[in-house]
Amino acid sequence: MMETMILAHHLNKSYGDTRAVVDLNLRVSAGEIYGLVGPDGAGKTTTMRTLCGALQIDQDREGVESEIRIAGYDILRQTEQARALIGYLPQRFSLYEELTVMENIRFFAEVRGLPSAHWKPRCMQILEFVGLDQFTGRRAGFLSGGMKQKLGLAAALVHRPRVLLLDEPTTGVDPVTRQDFWQLIISLVANNNNQGNGVAVLVSTPYMDEAERAGQIMMLHKGTILARGDLDELKAKYPHSLFEMICDDNRRARDILAKRVGSDRVVFFGDKLHLALEGEKEGHELKKVLENSGIAVNPLRPISPGLEDLFIREIYFEK
Repeated sequence: MMETMILAHHLNKSYGDTRAVVDLNLRVSAGEIYGLVGPDGAGKTTTMRTLCGALQIDQDREGVESEIRIAGYDILRQTEQARALIGYLPQRFSLYEELTVMENIRFFAEVRGLPSAHWKPRCMQILEFVGLDQFTGRRAGFLSGGMKQKLGLAAALVHRPRVLLLDEPTTGVDPVTRQDFWQLIISLVANNNNQGNGVAVLVSTPYMDEAERAGQIMMLHKGTILARGDLDELKAKYPHSLFEMICDDNRRARDILAKRVGSDRVVFFGDKLHLALEGEKEGHELKKVLENSGIAVNPLRPISPGLEDLFIREIYFEK
């Protein structure tokens, strides 16, 4: 069994009367990529910041004691030992824009205590890994959004952390860069596993399709856990048959269908509708209803639910 690198029990955090994180329990093992997925305001960033000790958790809420451990170190009582094992990439670029790529990496290497004889080889190794070895002399302020995120990842990795906290690392970057970034994360975990020093990665994202790359997934909404598990486990919980519908007037079609089966079971997905139904028979009956209303409808196509379908189901179907 792989070593537990992140352990959180009864994690709570409030801002005044607003509960940002509610009784969150989390365990992430070495060699694991764990995804926190949810929209803005779900509690993802607050969770990340409490785990690295940047925010203090609420203690003794309703008589339950909270706890955070990083590789066995208590983040409250053994803060420096725990932080020494953490690499943290915040949601917004936080490096020095007036410094070059190399100067930024050197700064973080020396802050982390790398000896002068070791920092340059390590910096070049990391910059090559993230694809910035040809840009060592470029000022960080002149990097593209995707390159800035890669520089932030390099800074987080320079001291060889055992725990990597990535807070929405691909928000605001193009699809190609998103793909590149995830390949870096997957390669990082695979390489470290092969060397026998597994890294635990906790990554937050608002992108449901992106979260499907994680081995384990936790869905958050307004600070509360909606569901957790691997993708297959989450899909197995989906209680309906899901169909994709394409018609010539999606908006009117949705209004008509929502009155018959409920608005929570008819959802826009781009230029299509997703229908959560009891079965194919119900789908054909609804298709006839639309056609009788003068709406042209393509044949329904059964589909497998994605995380976005699962998320919507967890919000609405359990009410």
